[in-house]
Amino acid sequence: MNRRGNRLLKQSSNTRNVQFPLLFTFLILIIVALVLLFGKHGDRSISMSDIVNQKWNSFDSLVRLDPTVEFRNSTELIWQIPNSPKAVLFLAHGCNGRAVNFWDKSPNCLNCVGLPEERLIVLHALARNFAVLAISSKGVCWSLGEERWIVKDIIEWWVAKQVLGKLPIFALGASSGGYFVSVLATKLRFRSIALMIAEGVYSHLDIGKDYPSTLFVHMPKDETRKRKIDKYLVSMREKGIEVAEIKCMEFPLTPEFFANRVPNLDITLSVKLFDLFKDKGFIDENGYMRDDGRAIPWKTALEERNIPLTDKSFVNHIQEEMNLAFAYHEMTSLQSQEIFDWFESHMS
Repeated sequence: MNRRGNRLLKQSSNTRNVQFPLLFTFLILIIVALVLLFGKHGDRSISMSDIVNQKWNSFDSLVRLDPTVEFRNSTELIWQIPNSPKAVLFLAHGCNGRAVNFWDKSPNCLNCVGLPEERLIVLHALARNFAVLAISSKGVCWSLGEERWIVKDIIEWWVAKQVLGKLPIFALGASSGGYFVSVLATKLRFRSIALMIAEGVYSHLDIGKDYPSTLFVHMPKDETRKRKIDKYLVSMREKGIEVAEIKCMEFPLTPEFFANRVPNLDITLSVKLFDLFKDKGFIDENGYMRDDGRAIPWKTALEERNIPLTDKSFVNHIQEEMNLAFAYHEMTSLQSQEIFDWFESHMS
């Protein structure tokens, strides 16, 4: 009886031993299937959530754009200081950009154009009590020679003039502006810098652990730039420099997208644009851009469909948002909370 009972216990134990790995394997297969099913669009859904919540006028109850335009030695600078500023932020535009891109047109800045992403970056900064200074490059893109000394002088002069010398200074540069900021940081002591859609020129710079903490805000779809950033993340850490990255992913368009992102573009036009892009195959069945706005003949399609733009400036605004959705190389405000969280973590 005991031997029979032992055999039954042994058989039961063997059965459990076989069932457990089978059950474990089954669970692993389910998890893998879910990752394959949802993982491809996981980052996209996060970006889409951000974009739905960030409308062009979402800061109206907190802060308004009210810039001051100045010239120093024929160099244009535009700035705005909130009440009780706690830090200074220098902004460097990309190629073909100007300081006027960061503020809306107003009596104080008749030439301002307020591109959607640039203006939102300024609004985020002002809402966080950052004094904002943008400077226009001399040429189409920033140069990395004498211009760094000119800008260094302007920043130091402006900070002293506005009695902000006790505040930490940060910098954010996009594309050409990112390369410029990476070099300027060797001459002007920033508390921290953010390089947007730019890997910097670190292969040509002799930097050490006293170089400011650096945040790379990039779009991984640009694989060449991503590889360089991956390389710099390793090499800069080895030198004792604090570095981090924020990856900006593509997201789908919606009928309300352009109305949400572009100032004063109404919902009717936004829906027409979405329908046109869908009909022309500029977006896929899920709403994702097939290419960025610079490579798609959307303006010709607009004329063919006889869809007028009530404001000619909408052309550049719409294209910027198309580029943003494609997420290859464009200024972005969607990650502003993470960027300013990074800056604030380096306030002291």
